[in-house]
Amino acid sequence: MQDPTTYSDGLIGQVEVKETTCYMCACRCGIRVHLRDGEVRYIDGNPNHPLNKGVICAKGSSGIMKQYSPGRITRPLRRKAGAERGASEFEVISWEEAFSLLTERLARLRAEDPKQFALFTGRDQMQALTGMFAKQFGTPNYAAHGGFCSVNMAAGLIYTIGGSFWEFGGPDLEHARLFVMIGTAEDHHSNPLKMAISEFKRRGGRFISINPIRTGYSAIADEWVPIKPGSDGALILAITHELIHTGLFDRDFLIQYSNAAELVINDPARDDHGLLYRAEMHVEEGCFDPDNRLWWDREINGPISTHTPGAEPRLLGSYVLPDGTPVKPSFQLLKERVESYTPEWAEPITGIPAATIRRLAHEMGVTARDQKIELPLKWTDCWDDEHDSITGNPVAFHAMRGLAAHSNGFQTIRALGILMSLLGTIDRPGGFRHRAPYPRPIPPCPKPPTGPEAVQPNTPLDGLPLGWPAKPEDLFVDAAGEAVRLDKAFSWEYPLSVHGLMHNVITNAWRGDPYPIDTLFLFMANMAWNSTMNTGEVRRMLVDKQPNGEYKIPFLVVCDTFASETVAFADLVLPDTTYLERHDVLSMLDRPISEFEGPVDAVRIPILPPKGDCKPFQEMLIELGSRLKLPAFVNADGSRKYRDYPDFIVNYETSPGSGIGFLAGWRGEDGDKSLKGEPNPNQWERYAEHGCVFQHELPHNYQYMRNWNKGYLHWARAHGLIRYAEPIILHLYSEVLQKFRLAAQGKRPGRQPPERLRERVETFFDPLPFYYEPLESQLTDTARYPLNALTQRPMAMYHSWDSQNAWLRQIHSHNYLYLSPRVGAEQGFGDGDWVWVESVHGRVRCMCRFSEAVEPGTVWTWNAIGKAAGAWGLSADADESRKGFLLNHLIHEELPAHAAGEHLSNSDPVTGQAAWFDVRVRVYKADPHEPAMTSPQFTPMPRLPGQEKQRGKWQAYVAGIFGKK
Repeated sequence: MQDPTTYSDGLIGQVEVKETTCYMCACRCGIRVHLRDGEVRYIDGNPNHPLNKGVICAKGSSGIMKQYSPGRITRPLRRKAGAERGASEFEVISWEEAFSLLTERLARLRAEDPKQFALFTGRDQMQALTGMFAKQFGTPNYAAHGGFCSVNMAAGLIYTIGGSFWEFGGPDLEHARLFVMIGTAEDHHSNPLKMAISEFKRRGGRFISINPIRTGYSAIADEWVPIKPGSDGALILAITHELIHTGLFDRDFLIQYSNAAELVINDPARDDHGLLYRAEMHVEEGCFDPDNRLWWDREINGPISTHTPGAEPRLLGSYVLPDGTPVKPSFQLLKERVESYTPEWAEPITGIPAATIRRLAHEMGVTARDQKIELPLKWTDCWDDEHDSITGNPVAFHAMRGLAAHSNGFQTIRALGILMSLLGTIDRPGGFRHRAPYPRPIPPCPKPPTGPEAVQPNTPLDGLPLGWPAKPEDLFVDAAGEAVRLDKAFSWEYPLSVHGLMHNVITNAWRGDPYPIDTLFLFMANMAWNSTMNTGEVRRMLVDKQPNGEYKIPFLVVCDTFASETVAFADLVLPDTTYLERHDVLSMLDRPISEFEGPVDAVRIPILPPKGDCKPFQEMLIELGSRLKLPAFVNADGSRKYRDYPDFIVNYETSPGSGIGFLAGWRGEDGDKSLKGEPNPNQWERYAEHGCVFQHELPHNYQYMRNWNKGYLHWARAHGLIRYAEPIILHLYSEVLQKFRLAAQGKRPGRQPPERLRERVETFFDPLPFYYEPLESQLTDTARYPLNALTQRPMAMYHSWDSQNAWLRQIHSHNYLYLSPRVGAEQGFGDGDWVWVESVHGRVRCMCRFSEAVEPGTVWTWNAIGKAAGAWGLSADADESRKGFLLNHLIHEELPAHAAGEHLSNSDPVTGQAAWFDVRVRVYKADPHEPAMTSPQFTPMPRLPGQEKQRGKWQAYVAGIFGKK
């Protein structure tokens, strides 16, 4: 709407309704904010929004209490001279002082050694901007939260099918008949997914949930299959074994759209063993698959170029090419790989009976084969074959952190991508469907820098801070093969760490490994509490000093909206706004909210003025970039290029004249172009007129088969989503991984891993998925620590943002440890008792609750409800700190010393994904004479200058009255 709707409701004052985009979680629904006399009174869903269609959840409707939270920081703060970190002794300073201090310090670092500055951000939605700032500054030390969230999900599927679950793809429940959800709690894509599941079940669809815990979505599943944490890969491989053994796979789909029939060199004595045979061996790959590989044709009984019209390739067998090269189709290698992965093998690993595994495999295969969908849509594939319809095999999957947050997660998720491919469900009706800007080539084109020479004083980084390696030459290492980045991403320790390793930044900086840094800038990342592993030790690292009395991490900048636990350790605190006080973009250059039908992006526009002296983080970056004269932020003469963040969003282009910027809607001077066009000075106003959202609907026949749909791929290239309109073949067999393995075996010229890591890389960079026990479990006495421990976010809260929210606290003000009654019976404690939960790293005291809705060998709790005393504007004796607890105290950020090294991250060895869910524990009754409160406890955090005083309890339930005189 062009102007906010204003009306009188018969009471005193005028009521306005303004539209923006929610940010109470990462779902990013459209909302309407109702105000009376400029104060928020309530929030509801925008019925015209394509994502949530008016639906709103408890978090979204309680955004008003985030606005009025007493936990808000409202003034820039500097640690007082002589005060110790962690004591929360601050003085108020002006923004000019804050910017001057930062500019002087960062300018010096940029001129001397840009990697001395590290910028790491939490669950923000502006990684295109923050990554751009880091590149322009010249530091390699940048990443967002993905490394400790679900990078395995992104990397495992993007390296396999060219897209991934979450923002980039999902289950097509409109057409599905069978829906299988694995390892998903109730926080991802929540409102749209709840709506879709509801409609799916009303249509008679069958919903199977495979999860150690039956909560949230799983509670309404037709069948719950409890599984032992970390064993999902074993289950998926056993199902794959059954599908191949019984022939319940889509042969035609695999031949045409995957590398299943492509011939792999099969001679361990050769240096090119395990690579795909190429008719033209000299062809160098770009970021697409050149069409120079071979099939073994049934009719001519010999090799033939892939996708030759009329060819009938074999999926099985062993052959010798005319030049004497022994080869096998990659599907044959897959069949051999899963031969021993029988349901009987998987049963003791997963806790799922072999008969159930066989039944699940049979149900998936038969549903895909016998309940096909056909849509009357004409389309042309990349090989110029015309089709009269688009068919689908209606088995849909959804998976998230339950699979990702294990040290075996990458290979598990690779296995899931292959399973979906075997069933023929990739970007087809009723299966997995991509969301723009995906699918991308495998791997995507952007690459990280490749050596220390990429970091130069007063110069932008030569490469992108984050990228997608395709071979060892793409790693960011020095001449000795050691890491250049602080977090060691893109090194031989974690080669495909496409989202970085945020969870190791503080530890590495404290140890000076690979080097010490000067300034660490954290945005919306609670690294002294729930966003870090080994919480107690990390808090000690932040206050640890050199022998000369200087802190080992000299300068810590924290930007946040609330007084989180991490704020107490800052040297400089920058107060961010809430989402109701800012301009913001959910960009196609970043993590948009696209639907299956086509690209969707959205904005936030200010509903209220910033509280106190709060300033949006984006504005801070634009200001800093301008003051530091980073090239992208200044004109050729050094003058400021952008007035502010809204001006930057309107006028920035990815390259001069590209017509591609942060926002896709209403481009061009008159606002009549979409996705690509000149800057439009009225672009923000056009978004405001249309509910703060832009949606482009693709032609119906472009909405499916996008990996191989000629029309779609040419459209995507024309609009800058991809570089090449080439088919994106599914990688059942990963030659990318094999290249790293060959290097580790000494069979590949060029870069080699350090000796200590050769066996590690050779083992884990298998081109076909395999199952292995999580690394920490392998190094733990599981007889002493027999239980798996998990956390998950509650539906009513997101990260640690909302447990200070007065309305949401009425749902969860503290958490329990949930466990099977049989654990209590074995250990002699009852429902509601205080217990100790102990791992090899430490222990916490908490209250327990018995539940039959949990796999018997698993204990779990809600994440981030437990707080340190006094943080987040809560009183020191609040339930969150006296009764709430945090499992992070039990989880270590590094593995115990072993053959591969002393300080390897407790992460997936392929991607560096934090292995949050690998911890093993034991639970026993606490002494009833001990204090009835959680342990460990910390010195209460005092209120900060500029924070409002705590309010009476009655005021916690009333919104919109706090500004009244």
